[in-house]
Amino acid sequence: MQRLPSSWIPYVQLARLSPPVPVLLIFFPHLFGVAHAAVVQNLPLADILRVTAVLFGGSFFFSNAIHGWNDLVDAPIDAQIPRTANRPIPRGAISPRAAFVFTATQAIGASCFFFLLPVATAWSSIPAILVNYYYPYSKRHNPAPQVVLGVALQWAVILGSTAMGVSSAWTDKSVLSLFFGSLLWTVVYDTIYGYQDYEKDIQLGVKSTAVLFGQSAGKTILWLLSNSVVALLFASGHLAGMSFVYFFTAVGGSFVSLNLMMASVDLKSPDSCSWWFAYGFWGPGISISMGLMLEYFFG
Repeated sequence: MQRLPSSWIPYVQLARLSPPVPVLLIFFPHLFGVAHAAVVQNLPLADILRVTAVLFGGSFFFSNAIHGWNDLVDAPIDAQIPRTANRPIPRGAISPRAAFVFTATQAIGASCFFFLLPVATAWSSIPAILVNYYYPYSKRHNPAPQVVLGVALQWAVILGSTAMGVSSAWTDKSVLSLFFGSLLWTVVYDTIYGYQDYEKDIQLGVKSTAVLFGQSAGKTILWLLSNSVVALLFASGHLAGMSFVYFFTAVGGSFVSLNLMMASVDLKSPDSCSWWFAYGFWGPGISISMGLMLEYFFG
């Protein structure tokens, strides 16, 4: 980032592109949907690679847009929390108007990728767009905004399936199990993220599942949610008739990585929560992706 023009740096920070972990959080559920459809429908590899590339491009711009929108709406709150007070808008590096223009251009950029996909894919994205618009506001009055975020991000499982030609993906029990498992995965990792600001959020009246669960019961609840993720992944594979390859890699890998995170994270330590948020998502993300891809080639 040091090689970029200084005027670009605040926008890179606004979009969370250094490091680009949020882009992958946006992209993973798209990949889940694509790979699941490829397994179930035995689709050509060339189609899989083309759709995956298009969705990755769209994910990049979509990630930029939703982070810009989130920071624009949250700027008054961010200014009062030490961890977020140095974000570009609160510190004055980007004006609210400039942030809105950036967000709008990135949203337009993301929408352009729909021209490369079936028309049904664009229609299936509407729920995600609406929920992503609402998410920053949900922290003001919804006791579980992480559930809202889970729908906003993981609806991409449906979108990815639709992009591969699956009709009515939102009624397929295997796809829905994958979607709800991914949704709970989001609740788990974003609740851990929320514990970084636990005391300050209570003081400011900001809602989160971290505040809802509390510090004493938080880990127990997150442990139950983590293993619910594993159960839903198992159900998805069972309903789709997948082989041992999927269950060992996707289900087993997610079980190990999620339970390791739960055993290791200290919800009272912001540093521990920050580390496990930044790195803990890799285990399930890679396990599910690899499990579905290996099932496609060897299942």
